[in-house]
Amino acid sequence: MKQHVIIFAHPNNNSFTKALVDEVVKSSEQFGANTVVRNLYAMNFNPVLSQEEMQGAWQGIIPEEVLYEQKLIQQADLITLVYPVWWMGFPAMLKGYLDRVFTHGFAYQSSEQGSVGLLQGKKIQQFINIGNNVEAYQAKGFAQALDVCLVNGLFNYCGITDIDHQLFGDLYVISDQERKNMLTQVGEKTLQNLTAL
Repeated sequence: MKQHVIIFAHPNNNSFTKALVDEVVKSSEQFGANTVVRNLYAMNFNPVLSQEEMQGAWQGIIPEEVLYEQKLIQQADLITLVYPVWWMGFPAMLKGYLDRVFTHGFAYQSSEQGSVGLLQGKKIQQFINIGNNVEAYQAKGFAQALDVCLVNGLFNYCGITDIDHQLFGDLYVISDQERKNMLTQVGEKTLQNLTAL
């Protein structure tokens, strides 16, 4: 059975971002994947990486809650991230999750020869909401910057090269039917990515 971990970062459980998560879950369960949702706000996940924890990671000392998340990531065939872009980046909750979970010795290893990603063979899909128009976002170079830094850059560094992402914009001005079309796209993309594993 395929393992699918969904990481959701939005404080509003009535948001369109949450509706995207629900659609991913529906398609994943329809496919028959073992589906686990990590709702970071509902979990009250502590996103703050302390100096003590950072130093401990280099010595293999990892808090239990982080070890649990790492185990889920390690077992996952497909990892889905669903989040809004705020101020050109991840919500702080998601950034902190990645800071704490994607540690040295788990996500990457460094030596005198350089760094090596340790999460090869994983597949990631990202569904990203922006308040702006997608075409305007692309024209200003923001979409490319997002891709280079957050979509591919970060995860490529950890050894993950099979990454798919979609931006959804104009959420405050589009029709209900257009939102439904976006949800359909997300469901179809999830089934497509699970089938390809």
